Formats: sequence, C-alpha cells, structure tokens
Amino acid sequence: MTSSLPVSRPRRRRIRGTAAVLLSAATFAASPAAVAAGRPAGPSSDVRSADGKPTVVLVHGAFADASSWNAVVERLQKDGYRVVAAANPLRGLAADSASVAGVLRSIQGPIVLVGHSYGGAVISQAATGNPNIKALVYVSALMPDKGEVLARLAARFPGSALNPALKKVPFQNADGTTGTDLYVAPDKFHAVFAADLPRKTTSVMAATQRPIAASAFNDKATSAAWRTIPSWATVATRDKAIAPDVERFEARRAASHVIEIDSSHVGMISHPDAITDLILDAARAQSPATPSMARTGFPTLGLAGAVGAMLIAGTGLVTLGRKRPNHMH
Repeated sequence: MTSSLPVSRPRRRRIRGTAAVLLSAATFAASPAAVAAGRPAGPSSDVRSADGKPTVVLVHGAFADASSWNAVVERLQKDGYRVVAAANPLRGLAADSASVAGVLRSIQGPIVLVGHSYGGAVISQAATGNPNIKALVYVSALMPDKGEVLARLAARFPGSALNPALKKVPFQNADGTTGTDLYVAPDKFHAVFAADLPRKTTSVMAATQRPIAASAFNDKATSAAWRTIPSWATVATRDKAIAPDVERFEARRAASHVIEIDSSHVGMISHPDAITDLILDAARAQSPATPSMARTGFPTLGLAGAVGAMLIAGTGLVTLGRKRPNHMH
C-alpha cells in the first residue's frame, strides 16, 4: 500500500522516541525483576509458550499406560514441543475425566489434547469448559456424543474382536464394594490389539497391560468437547479393538480432519511418524498468539503477548520513521 502523506523530521523523532519507550517497556517486562514482581514463570507458563507452540497432552486408553506414547513423545520433543503423557486411572469415565481435567488445569497456555482408544472418550469430557484446549486429536479412539453409552457406540458397526478376547477379574474395594477388571487375554493380545507389531513386543505389552473397570464401558458421556473444539482423527484400517467403521462414523460426525493408516489399534507404537504428523498438523493449525490478540485485545494479554505486541509496535514505528518522506509501504 502506498501513501502521499509525508513524514516530517520532528514527526520521525517522535516516532523513534515512542519506539524506544515501547522497547524499554518490553525489555522490562521480560526481565527477571518483572518475573519476580508476580508475572508467571516456569516450564508451563506463558513465558515458555512465547514461541507459539502449545503443550501437547497425551492420554492413553485401556489395557495400556502412558509409556505407549514413548515414540510420539520423543518425536514431539525433538520438534521443540512440551509434552505431558497423563496417567489415565481407567476406573470410569467420570473419575478418569476429572483426573485428566486436573492435569489440564495445571498447564498454562494453549494445549493440544490427544486421546487413544478409551482415552478419546476421556478427553472429550475432560476438555469441556477449558478455554486453553485449542485442538483435540483422536487416535483409533472412542468419540462419544453427550448421553451416549461407550459400549453401544463401540458396537454400532461390526468389525471388533475385543469382547471375546477379554478376561474378567473380580476385585474388592476397601469399603467392601466389588467390581470387575477387564484384561485382554495374553494369547489374544497380538491379534486383537497390535497385530502389526512383533510378537516379542506384544508379549511384553500383554504382560504389563493395565486393566480397565468393566463398568467404564457402561458409562454415559456427559459432554462432547469435539462439538466446539476443532478435531483431528486417525482411522486405523486394521483395527480389531475398535472397528474402523466406528472410527469413520465418529470422525465424520465430528467433522474431524481425518487420516487413514494401515495400522492396528496401537498406531502410536507401530506408526509413530504418522501419528506425530497428525498431532503437529493440529498444533500448527492453531497459532494461538495471534488469534488471542485479535480476540481479547491488548489489555488482557499475558506477559508473552504484551511483550510481543510492544516489540511489534516498536519495530513498526521504527520502520515507519525510516521511510523516505514521500512513500510509505
């Protein structure tokens, strides 16, 4: 854009002076003294997320633990992302969602929330009401709507071999109440859960699996965060735990960005590059700093946003002051 408005020498001096004041203010705001004065600091603060990268929170599903994300965590960290692999208690949708929601509240700044398998139902509920959740990513996951029972959703289309492979183990709580834990029978674990991994690997996974309370699959979802938060989803075409057609139906219903991979149920282990790339697509689509400035305005910006705004303003004013008198681009 061009303009015929000249910039006089006194005007240029005033502009440079204003820029210097803004840059000084930005320098102070980023200084240790400013942090000591009460501004947030530390690995989960806005200072850490000033590069615009969200924190990625990974939630595992049934018959697994947080180590199932190891290969994805390594790749995300290599790309400079802060990652939290949350522990999912696997005791029931309400309790598990509350536990993960607590982890989410402990993180400052934007979050990309990822769930595998049953963990998809957990993140759909845990994300509700948290404005920091910028994207949801579902990996071979359950994505229930509000009021939907997990077992009924999983049985909506044929193709799962999970139910006949389950081993039931009764347990008793400290208060005397009883329940049933579900495991995948070790001799069926490879075929149902992870057929594209070596048997040597799946035998270890079967031995170290964490059970889920059987009652969890009879729980009703109380909310569906994918209705208001952008979502990405993976359909595993060789999944025998959740039927691929269930995953397709859910992703279509949620208007998710979808990829299909030739994978078993545990794509984050057998195809970590593809899963990492999907998470990165979700993370890069958000650009949280700029929309935040446009949406809330300068007065409510955090430390990083205020510093960025002042630096941008200062740079722009200095550039304007250096333009030749008869042109401004």
